[in-house]
Parts: sequence; structure tokens; C-alpha cells
Amino acid sequence: MTINDNEWTLRPGARGRRTAGYTARTGDGPLRPRAASWTAGAGVFLFGLVGASAPNPNTLRVPITWLRLPAMPGTVSEAAMAAAVVLSCGATLGLLHAHSRGWSPDPRTLFRAGALAVLLLANLTPVGSSDTASYAAYGRIAALGGDPYVTTPAQLGGAYAHVVGDAWRNSPSVYGPVATWWQAAAAFVGGNQPWLTIWVLMLANAAAFLGVGLLLMRMADDPVRAALLWSANPLLIGVLVGGGHLDTVVAVLAVCVVHLARGTGGRRRDLTIGGLVGLACGIKASAALLGAGVLWLLLRRGAWGRAACVVGAATLTVAVLYGTYGLHALDPLSKASHMVSMPSLWGVFEHYATVAAGPRAAAASVSVLWPVLMLALALVLHRHVPAGAPVVVTVPFVLSFAWIIAAPWSMPWYAAVACALAALFCPGRLSRLLVVATAGLALFHTSGGHGW
Repeated sequence: MTINDNEWTLRPGARGRRTAGYTARTGDGPLRPRAASWTAGAGVFLFGLVGASAPNPNTLRVPITWLRLPAMPGTVSEAAMAAAVVLSCGATLGLLHAHSRGWSPDPRTLFRAGALAVLLLANLTPVGSSDTASYAAYGRIAALGGDPYVTTPAQLGGAYAHVVGDAWRNSPSVYGPVATWWQAAAAFVGGNQPWLTIWVLMLANAAAFLGVGLLLMRMADDPVRAALLWSANPLLIGVLVGGGHLDTVVAVLAVCVVHLARGTGGRRRDLTIGGLVGLACGIKASAALLGAGVLWLLLRRGAWGRAACVVGAATLTVAVLYGTYGLHALDPLSKASHMVSMPSLWGVFEHYATVAAGPRAAAASVSVLWPVLMLALALVLHRHVPAGAPVVVTVPFVLSFAWIIAAPWSMPWYAAVACALAALFCPGRLSRLLVVATAGLALFHTSGGHGW
């Protein structure tokens, strides 16, 4: 994959040994990943089993009504989720290793297999998080004409408030206006039935996941590897689809930005790219990392006018989006930015810093230090990026990857954008490390919202 210096265009170039014709062989011949394939199936099965056995400690309190098994005991649920994460991580690593040793299946077959897993989990009760319940409550508030940036699920009351995780029942929305409209559309369909709103959100999220998979297979130099990192990645399917997270929609916009960057430059294209970055920020503020690759590439080439065009379009889009609610819509996000997830090294640091210097100084120290650590990690990760990889992909990739490692509040589904970008330029070592990091976060942060 190479970059035209006159335009910010990605073009298929000379393919390496692993991707040439997608049939590379080693001296021992292709490695058959039969065990990894069965392990992937076992991982997806366990994710589905937990979802079908709701309610349990790793699902919402109110289950999706069809395909229900008896409720799973807490210890069994915890063991099944841990096993699902470990098996899915091992399977993904095994499949990637087999591909690096010459295994080259039809990527369409991988996509179909992943699609079956996606359809299964999208029709079950969400697992690993209660975020979909919060989405549904905020959507219901907006659908009734309320302001989810002021009104909390507890104030909404009723069936929707009952489903929301304990820690978030008194918290207004931290998501952007685009996310609120997405949630409100689902709540309009679901009406006063939270399970139906959640199911609509799950189906929409599954469609977005499959859409990203199709785009990645068309755009990547190595569609097999792209499918293994996204469409047929059991860990990502379990975390993103099984949990129904909005990060999947951000990944859609990230891939669209890169897709537009493959074409020849132009004012209209620059404005569109800036608008898409702004829309992504209208879902989650962390999507600002997406624009870093575009901006860095243009500034490095001295294209100040084009950089200003992209930044201006993104800024205007964000201003218009948040203008529909007002600046107070940023208040919940500002408060949430000081939160520290547990277990976390930042939690340990904050504890001792609070003892030594007080809570304000401790919070301020964390706020200053974690971005510094993120940038340092991004520089280290960038050293392992393959030579010639496109800047428009690699810069947001390393920033997104470093963010999920360094941020005080980090969840496994935050890896969505990094996984989508990794599928495009295929950094072998970094992609495996990303899978392990995602699995590590999943082992510590999977619950149905009951443990927060």
C-alpha cells in the first residue's frame, strides 16, 4: 500500500509475502487452523449461552423475551464469560497465526460465518455491559421531548429506569447528539417497552458491524486478514455486537473517512471528510482522534488550506450538532472525564495521590499525566508500524490504541476504531497485541452493569 505524495490517496501497491495473491506458503505448507476455528465457535457459543440465560450477573435485568433458557447462576455466568473471552482471544490469535503461515480461506466464507454469529448475538439479551439499557433510557427521554443531558433515567422512572445499571441511573447522557437521535429513533419504535427498544438498538448495531466488515474487505490489501480482525473476530463480535455498543457506529464513520481519503483531493471531499469526523464526534468525543491522521498528513505536506477546510467542517458540524441542545450537553461529558475505572493503575495512583495531596490535586494530576502517557505510547507503537503504511490510517490507529491502554476510564469496546483501522493496513504484531489488550479489558470489565 503506497501513498501518492501529491494527493492523500491510498492505492494497492506491491504486496508483501503474506498478502501476495492471499496464498502465501511457508516451507511446511499452509497451517490448517481447525482447532482455532472450533475454539472461535466455542467462544461465540458461550457468549450466546450467557445472553440466552438472562437474567444473570453478566446481562441486563430484563431479558429479550424469545429464546430464553433458565437463568444462569452468578458463578456459572462469571466463569462462562471469562471462558468466552479467553477462548475468543486464543481463537483470533490462532487464526491470524495460521493466515501468516499460508492459510488463505475465501474472505466471503469468513464474512458469512461471522454474520451468523452476529445475527445470533444481536437477537439475545445484551451481555457484558448495561450500556444498551442506558441508551434506551436516554432515547426514551428524548422521544418524550425531554433533555437527556439534564434528565436522568431515575427521573424518567418506570420500566426503563429499572433496566439501567445501578451506577448510571442518576447520570445524564455522556453521548453526543447523533447518538441521542439514534437512541430516540429506537425508543420511538419501542415505545414503553424497554426490551423492544434495546432489541432495535441491537439489530441496528449488528447492521453497522456487518457494514464495516463489508467495507473493510473491499478496501484492505489483504481481505482475509481484514475479515479475521473484524467480521470473523469472535472476541470483537462478543464485545461489540453482544454488548450492542455505539462504538461500532463510530467505526463505520472511521472507515468511511479512510475510504474518502483514498480518492483524489478536492474541496468537496475535504468538506465531507471534516463533516464525517464531526458526526463521529457527535456520537462519542473520543472520535476526535480520527481526524488526527487526516490533519497530520495535510500539515506534513504543507496543505494548510485543505487542513483548515477539514478542521472547519468538523468544527462547524460539532457546533451545529451540540447547538441543538446547548453547551450544557457537554457538562455530563466533562464530569465523566474525571472518572477512573477499576481495576486500574490510575486508580492506585489516584488513591495515593489523594492521601498525599488531596482529591483535587490527585484528579488534576491524573488529567495531566494520562494524555502524556498516551502520546508516549503512541510514539512507541508507531515504531512498529510497517514501513509505507498510510499516515491517514496509522496515526489515528496508534492514538486510538494508546488511548485504550492509557486512559483512566477504558472499556474493551473502545477498541472498535483501532480494530477497524488495523484491518486496513494489517500490522501483524500490533494487531495481535490489540487483540490481547481488548481481551484483557474484557476480562476485567464485563458485567451486566450490576457490579459498577
